[in-house]
Amino acid sequence: MHSVVGWSANVNDVTQAGSLLHGVEEVAFGDAGYRGVHKRGEAQGLQWHVAMRAGDRRKLNPFLQPDFLAEQAEKLTASIRAQVEHPFRVLKRQFGYTKVRYRGLAKNTVQIVTLFALSNLWMARRSLMGRAGMSASAALCGAASKGTETIM
Repeated sequence: MHSVVGWSANVNDVTQAGSLLHGVEEVAFGDAGYRGVHKRGEAQGLQWHVAMRAGDRRKLNPFLQPDFLAEQAEKLTASIRAQVEHPFRVLKRQFGYTKVRYRGLAKNTVQIVTLFALSNLWMARRSLMGRAGMSASAALCGAASKGTETIM
């Protein structure tokens, strides 16, 4: 994750697409909430791959050549978009962020930015520990075997 933006629930995703870009991208992938993003001024200059609506995808006939190719293209873009979902899994499973309690937009945004920063560290923990010359489990076992005591 390189950028996180929080906005209220009544704001459409497509209106915030420009704030998620940092200017180096050549290609961008989005779900069906980003339909029509290529028409917006702040999102110009990119090649956008936006998911087809579920109803339109169900209408495709896999026995016709153009529909078959469209279905294959949707599967390919979905597999690329699925790689972005891993940080969200870490937020939900490792950090327990499954329900949002509204405390104000600023506080919720700060919390989610912090959790995504921790998520980046969590996903890079093996390579970070590898640079230190130990595995993550060896680091945990080594800290426990050094005679550290826990006082309750």
